[in-house]
Order: sequence, then structure tokens, then C-alpha cells
Amino acid sequence: MTTTSMEKPSFLKSKIGGLPRPFWALWSGTLVNRLGTMVMPFTGVYLTQARGLSLAAAGMVMAVFGAGQLVSQLIAGSLTDRIGRRATLSGSMLATAVAMLALGYSTTLPAILVAMFVLGLVIDAYRPASSALVADLIAPAERPRAYGLLFWAINLGYAVGMTAGGWLAQSGFLWLFWFDAVSCVVFAVLVWRAVPETRPEPEAGAPGGGLRVVLRDWLMVAFTVVVLGNALVYSQTFTTLPVAMKLAGLSTAEFGVAMAANGVLIVVLQPLVSGWLGRRDPVRSFALGVGVMGVGFALTAFVTSTAALVATVVVWTLGEIVTAGIAAAIVASLAPAHLRGAYAGLFGFAWALAGMVAPLMTPLLKISPSALWFTVGVIGLITAAGGVALAPAIRRRAASNET
Repeated sequence: MTTTSMEKPSFLKSKIGGLPRPFWALWSGTLVNRLGTMVMPFTGVYLTQARGLSLAAAGMVMAVFGAGQLVSQLIAGSLTDRIGRRATLSGSMLATAVAMLALGYSTTLPAILVAMFVLGLVIDAYRPASSALVADLIAPAERPRAYGLLFWAINLGYAVGMTAGGWLAQSGFLWLFWFDAVSCVVFAVLVWRAVPETRPEPEAGAPGGGLRVVLRDWLMVAFTVVVLGNALVYSQTFTTLPVAMKLAGLSTAEFGVAMAANGVLIVVLQPLVSGWLGRRDPVRSFALGVGVMGVGFALTAFVTSTAALVATVVVWTLGEIVTAGIAAAIVASLAPAHLRGAYAGLFGFAWALAGMVAPLMTPLLKISPSALWFTVGVIGLITAAGGVALAPAIRRRAASNET
């Protein structure tokens, strides 16, 4: 009995212990914010049903939102290095709360377009600041675990928030906007009160700030291309996959059941494996994860039933769990301390760009499901190979930045 009681705390400590209190304030704020993420999953329904927009107008609104997101990460990354991590994160969350309410109360198409563009600018602007905070607070060996725990909080909060949002929307969409706005304010206040400013001053002779410095770093640019490949593969989950499964004869309910496996696996496995993965070579682990994701999506070409879809979801989710947190840790290892925000901003830009490019692959379904899913699989494998090729240079840079 005594041995067991001693083992449990040790096990828990290995998974969630040893990280500083400000990190847990950041983690808690992230969880609260994602618990309140109720608007975006239902935006299409809100625009067409509550505001009566046509499908074409709703598509234009979402395109404007995507344009805002595309430049958001680059701007937020620079602000993170210039005005500080805490100010950028808290400020972006307060701006998101205002934009959410503005969108909720907008009734005309021009007002909706303006609100959605602003929302695209600010809704994920916290990410470079959050990433830089983790890099500032956590030792390199523990960063994959820390980033993995943040990824876990995002997925857990999003799953609960989306479910609650579906029920709450029945009482009126405006409730969703208010809950989302309040969660943003809570996140902003929590970070402002419990997280110290960690922005380091540049060392003498260090390059200045700004995106131009990052773009002159060939290794970061090359890794950003690798990240773009990873993001293109993953983005199929919310772009082409629902359409393809509908064409394969699966109902929305069957698709929802299969996708639930993704959330369950992440919530159960992510905290258990993040520490173990952190002790492995990060670039090779990342490449392995992307390769597994590519194989999982390639197998989707053969899906004709819910069980088969669940099997493929399990495969690419395992790859997703491996990559979660590691890419951000690699970016942190590449960046000079005073430019971590700008580097994280370029990393986020790759994900935003993938979100806009991924839907353009949908026409491949007109050729055949195999054409689409084998293309996605090849992208995953090429991306994995690119990660392996960059591994020696990334290891050298990481070792240099740690000294």
C-alpha cells in the first residue's frame, strides 16, 4: 500500500510536475479561453440562419476572416518582441472580446465584414506571445512537454466548449458571443495578474528585431516550409475530410462519432506521452509524427464505413499526438531569445496559410478520393523527409543557442 501511494505522486509529477507557477497560469487561461470557444465552430450556421446571409456572402465573410488571420501571426510576433509577451497576450484577448461582441451585434453585411476581419486579426494573436512565454519560462529539455500540455488544454477546452455551444445556441446565438467574450477577458486578466513579463533584452551585437531578420534565417525559413506541409496535412480534418466522407455515404452523425475518437485519444494519451517524447530527438520525432499522419490520411482513400474511418482517424491522431508541442519547441530552439515572438509568428503564419490553401485541394475529389488522399499522404511523407534532412542543422543551432 505504501509503495503504491508513493508511486502515484511520482507518476503524476513526471507528467505534470516540475513546471513553474506562471506556466500553469498560462495553461489555466488557455483552458478557460478554449472552454469559451463557442462562436467559431458555428459561424457558418450563425451567418446563414441568424443573419440570413447567402452561402456566397457567408463565404466572403469567412474569406475576410482568413485574410485577417494570415497577417495576424506576423504582426503579433513582432509585437511580442517589441512591447512584451504579457501585454501582447492580454491585449489581444481583450481585443478579441470586443470583436466578438461587435460581431454578435452586427446586423448588416458591411458591419459583419469589418467585425470578422478584426476578429481574424486578434483571435489567435495570443499564440506567438504564449509560445514565447513558454520558451522564456521553461528549460529546453522540458519545452516539448510544456507545449504538449498546452495543446492538450486547447483540445480539451475546445471539445467541451463546442459541445456546450451546440446546446447553448438553441437558446440564442448571442449567448455564444457573450460566453466567448467573457472567457477572453478571464484569460487576459489571469495572464496580466499571474504571469510576469519575460521579454529578454537583446545581447550586445545581436541582430535587431522584425520579420526581415527572421526571413534571413535560412534554417527557420526551411523549417517553416516543413511546418506548412504538416499543417496542410492536418488541415484536411476540417476542410476536405467532411466533404469526402459525405460523398463516401457517411452521415454527419457517423462522421461526428469517428472524429470523437480524435479528441478522446488526445485527451487520454497526450499527457502520458509528452514527457517521454521530450526525451527523444525532437526533429526526428516530429518527422515520424508527420509521416504517420500522412499514412493515416492516405488510408482514407479506402474508407467506406464508420469503422474504417475510425481506424484511419486513430492512425493520424497518433501522428498528431507525436507532433503536438514538438514543432513549437523546435522553433523556440532556433530563435534568439529576443526574437522568439517573431519566430513564433512565422510559425503561426504557416498554419494560417495552410488553412487557406487546404480547401483548394477539394477539387481532387472530382478525380477520385484516391487522388486526394494519396496526394495528402505524399505531402506528409515529403514533409517528414524534409524534417529529417534539416535535423543535423537544427541540432547544431539548438546547441549553439543553449550555450
